[in-house]
Amino acid sequence: MANEKNIENSDEKKAKYQKKEYDDVNLIRVLGKDIRGDKMLFAGLTKIRGISWSFANAICKILKLDKNKKIQDMSSDELKSLEEFVKNPSVPSFMKNRQKDFEDGEDKHISGVDLKLRKDFDVKRLRKIKSYRGVRHAAGLPVRGQRTKANFRKNRKKSGVTGKSK
Repeated sequence: MANEKNIENSDEKKAKYQKKEYDDVNLIRVLGKDIRGDKMLFAGLTKIRGISWSFANAICKILKLDKNKKIQDMSSDELKSLEEFVKNPSVPSFMKNRQKDFEDGEDKHISGVDLKLRKDFDVKRLRKIKSYRGVRHAAGLPVRGQRTKANFRKNRKKSGVTGKSK
C-alpha cells in the first residue's frame, strides 16, 4: 500500500517536471529578438540583451503594462510603445547601462545587438591602448581583481601525475 503511493507520487513528480513540448509556439519579435508568446511580459523582456529584471520592472510600471500578461496577448500599439520606450527610456541615470559614455559623456541605455557591438569595441580599445584591463582581456585572465590561485584554472595547461614509462 505504501509502495503504491510512493510509485504514484514519483510518477506525478516526473510528469510535473518533464519538459513540455509545444507544437505551435507563437514567436513575437521585439527589438530584434524572438520571444515566445506564452511567456509573461516581465520574464520575456529579460530575454532581450540589455534589459535586466529591474529595467523590465521599470518598463512595466512606467508604461502601465501588466507584468503577468502574456506577450502574445499584447496589442501591436503596446509593442510599438514598448520598443520606443526601450530605445529612448525616461528612467533615472543609475538604471541605464552606459553611464557617462566614453565617446560623448552622456547617459545612454543600449539594448540588443548594439550593446554587444559596443562592448566588443570597448574591449578592443582597451587592448589597443594596452591598459591593464586590456592586457588581462587579451590573456584571458580575470579583469576585475579576482584572485587566481584557486579559480580561473581553466586557462592553465594540465600537468598531472604521469605513470612510470617502461
